[in-house]
Amino acid sequence: MSHNKDTFAMADLDAALKVEDEANFPNFMTPNVMKRVEVLRQIQNEHDELEAKFFEEKAALQAKYQKLYQPLYAKRYDIVNGIVEVEGISKETSKEPEPDTEKGVPSFWLMALRNNEVLVEVIREHDELVLQYLRDIKWCSIDEPKGFKLEFFFNPNPYFKNTVLTKTYHMIDEEEPILERAVGTEIDWYPGKSFIQKTLNILKNESKITKPLTKAEDGQSFFNFFYPPQVADVEEMNEEAAEELQDLMEQDYDIGLIIRDKIIPHAVSWFTGEAMEGDEDSEEDEDDGIYEIEDYVKDSDEEKTDHDDKNKKSERAQVEEGQAAE
Repeated sequence: MSHNKDTFAMADLDAALKVEDEANFPNFMTPNVMKRVEVLRQIQNEHDELEAKFFEEKAALQAKYQKLYQPLYAKRYDIVNGIVEVEGISKETSKEPEPDTEKGVPSFWLMALRNNEVLVEVIREHDELVLQYLRDIKWCSIDEPKGFKLEFFFNPNPYFKNTVLTKTYHMIDEEEPILERAVGTEIDWYPGKSFIQKTLNILKNESKITKPLTKAEDGQSFFNFFYPPQVADVEEMNEEAAEELQDLMEQDYDIGLIIRDKIIPHAVSWFTGEAMEGDEDSEEDEDDGIYEIEDYVKDSDEEKTDHDDKNKKSERAQVEEGQAAE
């Protein structure tokens, strides 16, 4: 269990929700079976050592290519924000003003985010007014503690003073990533401009928690993302409360992964909607497989019904022939 009273640890929840009793480990094995199992454990240990090397090399490869991506992201940033102009667009000014005086690609990141089917569910109309000022999204790995950080860069706007909002995910340093906690930026809203209500008691009065849980008001603003669920002491939570908090943390982590792994590397495809079509095609492929199975089952049932009908007709004919013979 985590002993930091001010932070939430997903690992603590996993422990709190663990119901498997180690005493139920098979105790009916004969000595010979136990010897075989021990050899299997040794094989598993060898596998785990190789797997650890795999994750180590994977992390190094990811870091290598993340550096190679940066110049491309920098070029994208310059074009999106109108810092540089692409070839083929005249820089000469005519005597009469042209209707298209926009620089760069307006609302680039807003549209990229909205075109994702998960993120669009948390982006409200009032959020769009702010997200129009979003000029870049970046992410980077962190080492102490292990994890990654998302950075949202904003132009000056009438809603909050921050120019950068961050969301950091701290992971337990194991072969496979396990979320420990998430930390977001405290948004410095201008008076009367805040879209969120930061502190809510998310559990009923009958909860065994003695200290308040806090989270952003659910479903009201994209900027709740920067106020991840926190709990004072997970050891004092009942099972229902722990499950609810775990669900909230998993949803929050999923959004972070979507932004890191989908939106940032493929932003223009999300802006144009091409990435949406790719996701739909993947879903259709999966659905097609299901339909094929269902059709196969349906056809098999129909064939079985036809076969049964033929058997019944044959039996009926035999009975009628017997009666005629009598």
